[in-house]
Amino acid sequence: MNELIVELELKRAALRLGGGEDKIKKLKAKGKLTAWERVEYLLDDHKAYVEIAQFAGDNMYPEEGGCPNAGVVCVLGYVKDELCVIVSNDATVKAGAWFPISCKKNLRAQEIAMENKIPIIYLVDSAGVFLPMQDQIFPDKEHFGRIFRNNAKMSSMGIPQIAAIMGSCVAGGAYLPIMSDYAFIVEGTGSVFLAGPYLVKSAIGETVDAETLGGASTHSVISGVTDNKFPDEASCLDAIKGVMDKLGAHPKAGFNRKEAKAPLRQSSEIAEILPLDRTKPYSMHKLLEALVDEGTFEEYKQDYGKTIVCGLARIDGWAVGIVANQREIVKAKKPAGAVEMQMGGVIYSDSADKAARFIMNCNQQLIPLVFLQDVTGFMVGSRSEQGGIIKDGAKMVNAMANSVVPKFTFIIGNSYGAGNYAMCGKAYDPRLIYAWPTAQMAVMSGAAAGNTLLQIQESALKSKGIEISEEEKNTLLDDIKKRYLEQLSPYYAAARIWVDGVIRPDETRSVISLGIEAANHNPITERYNVGVIQT
Repeated sequence: MNELIVELELKRAALRLGGGEDKIKKLKAKGKLTAWERVEYLLDDHKAYVEIAQFAGDNMYPEEGGCPNAGVVCVLGYVKDELCVIVSNDATVKAGAWFPISCKKNLRAQEIAMENKIPIIYLVDSAGVFLPMQDQIFPDKEHFGRIFRNNAKMSSMGIPQIAAIMGSCVAGGAYLPIMSDYAFIVEGTGSVFLAGPYLVKSAIGETVDAETLGGASTHSVISGVTDNKFPDEASCLDAIKGVMDKLGAHPKAGFNRKEAKAPLRQSSEIAEILPLDRTKPYSMHKLLEALVDEGTFEEYKQDYGKTIVCGLARIDGWAVGIVANQREIVKAKKPAGAVEMQMGGVIYSDSADKAARFIMNCNQQLIPLVFLQDVTGFMVGSRSEQGGIIKDGAKMVNAMANSVVPKFTFIIGNSYGAGNYAMCGKAYDPRLIYAWPTAQMAVMSGAAAGNTLLQIQESALKSKGIEISEEEKNTLLDDIKKRYLEQLSPYYAAARIWVDGVIRPDETRSVISLGIEAANHNPITERYNVGVIQT
């Protein structure tokens, strides 16, 4: 675990450099701050923040030279005591151009602002769409145009949007700051236009420089497109702080919070509790003692459905309902007497039934839900099928999917198949979803997938009359496993924003606390209705 955390911190440090030190020097020579420096200038000192989609684009687009951090920094944090989302383009990465993953990351940032009804700040410095990949970012529902649709939707929802044009702002991207409630611009470096000087020359034959076409004076004095111009980035960022400092109060959802207590166990003990061998058992109860406020965990149906642990607790003072997979060896009562059985992260019928009932309780009582995933899937086999595992699993998925209280998901170990869905994977709208460095996400384990794919390939070869030796079979299996294991990595998932990032275990409490604080800005008005559930 400790080695994995060191690897995580090294990756984070590299991402802070964006496009690299040489690109940062060129940016500084223009009198600009880096994307991170802008964000840090805005954030309140000594207050927690959470980075969103930090590893987006990780090891993607190698032929294009890569796109670290998707070319944009996104955080959830406080500005003048107001919780908000900040989106800051990184001009050191392809001049801030939008790759497909950049679009997905920006949409995720807007989604978080919309779900929680909190302000969003855009620090714009982008060359626009990355043209060689325009077919993957331009016309579809979740592509570039969705950004501006969301601008309009947030405006109608009363969500404050503040934009600062601190560099290039070109073509369709020009609509983002201008559709915001406030549009500021920095003199000398900020520019905004639908078509740049070269395109204007090509289209209508006019020769014009960027400053005259769309600089700070043009839009703040002549066109009125921007609200105010500022001599430097610091004064522009100060103006954003000034707006944030004057926002009115908002209604609350009313989630329960009391004075926080430290957990019973130190977070460092998690490394001792959670084995890296994904087949070995461990105690979820001990792990919870390192996450929840001491003395607050109240287990639900403790002796029933033991492959899932459910219970009420507090995390940083916030009341939460916890749904967690169990991998401990326990005594189970059978007709022949008490026997030991290893849970193995499998969801049985009784566990699914228990979890569904608990999720319904939390919705009735307005208690946010926290899911801790270490799941290999639902139990299979004739006995499980005859016992109605599909029905009970559907009951759990239905209760979770229709939940109206905010949900927060953490993948701490395995996340395989339908188990990912039932335990609130990305497809089920968790407000935030993060992975620990120990996480693995896929349809099934590497070993299971390797053997299954090998059988398929063997069968295909046999149908063509080709027999392979045992040595060739082992080589083929090794190749299959290698490819598959790469996709199991939490960084592979984070690169594609299947999760919002990879975090250290000791950061989990902070993410939950900040997430519920954000969710508390949006009162729940929707009635909880699970639809048809067979009992």
